[in-house]
Amino acid sequence: MSEHSANPSATAATGRSRAVKAVIPAAGLATRFLPATKAVPKELLPVVDRPVLQYIVEEAAQAGLTDVLLITGRGKTSMVDHFDRRPDLEARLESKPDLLEAVRRPEELAEIYTCRQPEQLGLGHAVGYAESHVGDAPFAVLLGDEFVKLDEPLLPAMLDLQARTGGIVLAFFEVDPAETSRYGIASVEPAGDEFGDLAEVVRVTGMVEKPKPEDAPSNLAVLGRYVLPGKIFDAIRRTEPGSGGEIQLTDAMELLRTEGVPVHAIVYRGTRYDTGQPLGYLQTVVQIAVEREDLGAEFRKWLTEFVNNGDETVTAAILNGMRDRSGGAGT
Repeated sequence: MSEHSANPSATAATGRSRAVKAVIPAAGLATRFLPATKAVPKELLPVVDRPVLQYIVEEAAQAGLTDVLLITGRGKTSMVDHFDRRPDLEARLESKPDLLEAVRRPEELAEIYTCRQPEQLGLGHAVGYAESHVGDAPFAVLLGDEFVKLDEPLLPAMLDLQARTGGIVLAFFEVDPAETSRYGIASVEPAGDEFGDLAEVVRVTGMVEKPKPEDAPSNLAVLGRYVLPGKIFDAIRRTEPGSGGEIQLTDAMELLRTEGVPVHAIVYRGTRYDTGQPLGYLQTVVQIAVEREDLGAEFRKWLTEFVNNGDETVTAAILNGMRDRSGGAGT
């Protein structure tokens, strides 16, 4: 069941439908995590006791997106199994109600559908496979290696903004200007007062992929959340292979922008978790572990003692890093 009711005012004010479906591209090979991901999808790597993918579906469900399409690839059927019933396991857990509730929770979050991407030819190529499921309605895309804190939500404002504009809505986060070469960076301008009741909104005037710091138009990097109009599918079909010989979603969105489709973004200043690389994954596990009511105090104590046995300056760096990630955009 949905854990967040849609905002009817956005639809009433514009006559446009608010997106109700989410697409999660999850067909990649996850080579940065080999050999672990040879048999286990990266999206199912655990963050304490829940897989990354469950955090992402929870984020979607909280925003009212309870129809979720997973774009999968070979060897990734276990992602679907995680959201399926396990009557045999549930029967064994009847005497452990807390654990039984945790096991049942994934199946109650959303209706899960799947589509196979035979070859991994870019994010645009993957999103294109969602057309038969989504149709011409707006929808959200959530990348499978990023999520945000549920009590610092991002998607509801993005969905409301897209319902008002009918265009493309992105999410940005601020990075250190010296690190722009690691990200897609946006050029933006103020959006005006018309969206003053939402979070910080900017109008997107262009995108640059991994620019040098001296060439970067801003320090706003793209976060892995998009709300797109149904016309993106036609744009994907008209998009030629770009970087790496792949069909890039960025190129398809830029094509629509040049054709007059409005592109806006929410600047997100909450906590972002990035599990796409081993370092970010480990940082995510540690941060969520220390914030858990049942584990946090004891784990933080152990972590401090463990690092102190080596170097106190390292301890300070770790704890400062966790505080930085809690107070703003992550790394």
